[in-house]
Amino acid sequence: MQASSGCLSSRNLAWAPRGQRSPMSLPLGPPKPTIRFRVSAVAAPPPPLKLQRTHSMPPEKVEVFRSLEGWASQWVIPLLKPVGQCWQPQDFLPDPTRPRDEFFDQVRALRDRTAELPDEYFVVLVGDMITEDALPTYQTMINTLDGVRDETGASPSPWAQWTRAWTAEENRHGDLLRTYLYLSGRVDMLMVERTVQYLIGAGMDPGTENNPYLGFVYTSFQERATFVSHGNTARMAKEGGDPVLARVCGTIAADEKRHENAYAKIVEKLLEVDPSGAMLAIADMMRKKITMPAHLMYDGRDPRLFEHFSAVAQRLGVYTADDYADILEFLIGRWRLEKMEGLTAEAQRAQEFVCGLAPRIRKLQERAEERARKMEPLSVKFSWIFNKEVVL
Repeated sequence: MQASSGCLSSRNLAWAPRGQRSPMSLPLGPPKPTIRFRVSAVAAPPPPLKLQRTHSMPPEKVEVFRSLEGWASQWVIPLLKPVGQCWQPQDFLPDPTRPRDEFFDQVRALRDRTAELPDEYFVVLVGDMITEDALPTYQTMINTLDGVRDETGASPSPWAQWTRAWTAEENRHGDLLRTYLYLSGRVDMLMVERTVQYLIGAGMDPGTENNPYLGFVYTSFQERATFVSHGNTARMAKEGGDPVLARVCGTIAADEKRHENAYAKIVEKLLEVDPSGAMLAIADMMRKKITMPAHLMYDGRDPRLFEHFSAVAQRLGVYTADDYADILEFLIGRWRLEKMEGLTAEAQRAQEFVCGLAPRIRKLQERAEERARKMEPLSVKFSWIFNKEVVL
């Protein structure tokens, strides 16, 4: 799989220490493209691509995925859970089948538990919920990938079966978080719902080029990122006095971990059957950066909404630049990238780039945080919490 160097250098890597916006660039070794780290919001959206590359996987590589269908049936499909064994949103919510007074008591108890959680917590929880609720976009994105898409809408291919069942499992996440937020009374549901509609209408641009090599690298990283984020909102909910919400977020995090395992297994297999092609794909995605799926988030008011939401997540420690580097290091270790041998010269350069990137990210983050400490804190109003101001 050949990667276009022009495409590789066309995006920025972006993270956010407390709202700072200073551009930096970093030489990354041969072939020495320049990746600009715009220090604003953690995983803030890059500038739109001037040229969106499509169908970058050579047609003959489709056979790789056809040849792996039996393997996927044996090793990927079993990571799904039978519907009867899956939790459902109602397991965590007030029971509307109970007598009216009992149901209302359960709702009051929920509202009492959430009453002391800070507004900034609801900013990150709403952002996570909106990200989960834009699920139609993510299924659409996976179904753009050559060789693994669901060709009919009900294809028996194991790749298509996985995508449909993965979507069905993920669908519960947004449903549960949205209902919990609605019952809490702490957020402006009209503005939340508008944001979801805007986001689904906008789509996403992860730079995967209809290429399943790139797509599965992206989903491996992204599922781990959501595992980290939901795990941290669970911790904060527990510390804030809502053990039920902590269990909600923790349960969602466990799903994300299981899904991460599936996508990481696929990349692991690609590294086995096509080591150079898979290594080039990993480097390609890391050069472009892993764009968060809700990077086109908008509420009709704040054109920098995702950047501001991400800055709050960075400040609270829900999802940070350090987490980004941690995920990269974790995947390098899981995929044993440092120990790979027999690569082409181009893939060896890609290996050197990927394996050396995390320390550079951390160094840039340290410098950005040092500058941020010298700046006055910034505050932004969020429509999701009735236009209250939150420090970035």
